[in-house]
Amino acid sequence: MKASIAPGIWPTMITPFTAGGAVDYYALEQLIEWYIASGVDGLFAVCQSSEMFALSLEERVKLAAFTKAKAAGRVPVIASGHVADSEEAQITELKAIADTGVDALVLITNRLAGEQESDDVWMSNLERLLAELPPDVPLGFYECPFPYKRLISPELLKRCADTGRFLFLKDTSCDIENIKAKLQAIEGTGLKLYNANSATLLETLKLGVAGYSGVMANFHPGLYAWLFRHWQDRPELAEELSDMLSITSLIEKQLYPVNAKYYLMLERIVDNCGSRTKNHREFTATNRLEVEQLRRLSKTLEARYSLQALG
Repeated sequence: MKASIAPGIWPTMITPFTAGGAVDYYALEQLIEWYIASGVDGLFAVCQSSEMFALSLEERVKLAAFTKAKAAGRVPVIASGHVADSEEAQITELKAIADTGVDALVLITNRLAGEQESDDVWMSNLERLLAELPPDVPLGFYECPFPYKRLISPELLKRCADTGRFLFLKDTSCDIENIKAKLQAIEGTGLKLYNANSATLLETLKLGVAGYSGVMANFHPGLYAWLFRHWQDRPELAEELSDMLSITSLIEKQLYPVNAKYYLMLERIVDNCGSRTKNHREFTATNRLEVEQLRRLSKTLEARYSLQALG
């Protein structure tokens, strides 16, 4: 397998819904264009931010296929979407997503074993799953926090990297030492690590992570793109921006992804902040004000860092 995944910024895409609760493909197309115009390097479709656990298999497949088609020739698209508990059902889900032609098929680490099951069980289940998947399809991992977070140990990660089948890891450890150990484990392989955490991003870029794949790229992806492109040639500005991105990422503690959809309403990308996983009516007036303030700050930072000239 000679495929590769581009380094850089990979948003974990949200799913816009119509007022009636269906997937809004018109808004999704506008969202794809907004991501690309912001300078992202790839798109991670059908993930937790996409509310994949609340989507039917048909919807998950259509989301992946639609995103791949609209982004074709501009940025690569990866997708997950195996949410079932049984191995048989997961194989069906993964094959259906693979058939959409996405650039990599991303496996959810917590779907491969129960919370109390050992790494040996996890690896055994993975090996059986791999035997059922097309051998030419590039693969990745996502340490999804729902329904529970299962981090891959550096030792297991090396075993997976050595198969030559895995190209992508979305790391959610939020731990520099853990990331450092993983980077050492995959050194010299084709597997690249993408950090989902804003606070540790700059320091881990220095260690060798391939980029960022986190929820904040649904708010101001252009700022992350600037940081990725300029952390080496403009180190003082990069450190200043990193501090701002770390503090502003605290907005994640709000009602996500409702707050991201509200931000995108302000961008005129979507027309509502409805969600299948969160009650948007719990998104308060103060929450809205905080997102409005974040957007104003983001625009100020974009102007300060001259994104159009330096991106």
